[in-house]
Amino acid sequence: MGSFTGLSLLLTSHTNSLWQLFVSYGLLFSLGTGAVYTVVNSTASRWFEKKRGLVLGITTSGGGVGAFLMAPFATYLITLLDWRKALILMGLGSWLVVSLMSLLLKKDPGGMGLLPDGPHNKTIGRGMQDNEDNVGQSGFSLLEALKAKEFWFLGLVWLFLSLSVHLIFIHTVPYAVDMGFSLMDAAGIVSLIGGVSIVGRMVVGRISDTIGRRAPAIACALLQVGALLWLIWARELWMLYVFAIAFGFLWGGLSTMVTVLIGDVFGVKSIGAIMGVMSASWSLGAAIGPALGGFTYDASGSYRIAFGTGAALLLIATILAALVRREATSHS
Repeated sequence: MGSFTGLSLLLTSHTNSLWQLFVSYGLLFSLGTGAVYTVVNSTASRWFEKKRGLVLGITTSGGGVGAFLMAPFATYLITLLDWRKALILMGLGSWLVVSLMSLLLKKDPGGMGLLPDGPHNKTIGRGMQDNEDNVGQSGFSLLEALKAKEFWFLGLVWLFLSLSVHLIFIHTVPYAVDMGFSLMDAAGIVSLIGGVSIVGRMVVGRISDTIGRRAPAIACALLQVGALLWLIWARELWMLYVFAIAFGFLWGGLSTMVTVLIGDVFGVKSIGAIMGVMSASWSLGAAIGPALGGFTYDASGSYRIAFGTGAALLLIATILAALVRREATSHS
C-alpha cells in the first residue's frame, strides 16, 4: 500500500490536468496513506493490550512528525531542484522506506509464539498454549461489528472530528489573513496545531491506559467545542496561538482514543477490516469540512457559521463518545 503513496507523488510530478491530479494525488495518495494507517495501527493493536493507548499514541503521531519534518524538507528540495524533481525524489523515497519497513511487520504475536505485551514462558502449561492459539482470534467479525451500535457511534465521532480538523486546516490561514495577520503568522498557526497534536496523542494515550478510554475521549471532544467557540471570538494573534495549542492537543487525543477504542470494543479478530471500513468516515469528514467552510464563507462572508457548525457537531460527538461502552470481545 505504501507503493500507492510513492506512485502518487511520481505521477503528480507529471500532471498536466485536473483529472490527472485527481487520479495521481486524490485517489492513489488516499489509498496509500489510508491503508498504511490501518495496517500500522491494527497491527499495533494486536501486539499491545495493557499499554495500547500509549503505543497507538506513538504510532498515530507518525503522521504529525512526518508532516513537521517533510514540510521544510520539501521546501528545501523545491528550491534546490524544482517541484517536479522534488516530487519524484520524495515519491521514490516514500516507496523505498515504506516497502522496507513493511517487511519487518508481523501480523500478530501468536505467529511468533508470543502473547500481547511481551514474551511468555512456554513451559507454563497447556492453559498458556490455549491463549497463544487464540491470539488474533478473539473479537468481532466485520459483519458483527457493523451490527453493533458502538461501531456507528465511533464512526460518527471520527466523522465529526475529521470535519472540524480539516475545516480548520484549510480555512484558518485565510481566516487569520482576513483579520490582518501576515501569511507567515497564519501558517504558523496551522503548523502549531500539527506539532502539538503529537503531544496530545501520546499524553492522552498514556492517561487512557490508567483511567480508561471514555473519560479522555469525552473530555477531548467537549473541550474542542470550547476551542472552536474561542476561535470565533479570537481577534488577537496570541488568541489564535492559544487556540492552535488547545485544538491540536485535543485533536490528537480524541483521534487516538477512537483508534484505541476500536481494538478495545471489537477485539483484534478482524480489526484491520473494521478499522479500514470505519476510516471511511474520516475520509468523508475530510471532504465535507473544507467544502462546508468555503460554502458558508461565500454565502455569508464569514467563517462563524462554519466554526459554529463544527462546534455543534463536536458537541454531538461528545454525547456519542459517552455512549460507547467497552464490550467483552468474546465473539469468535
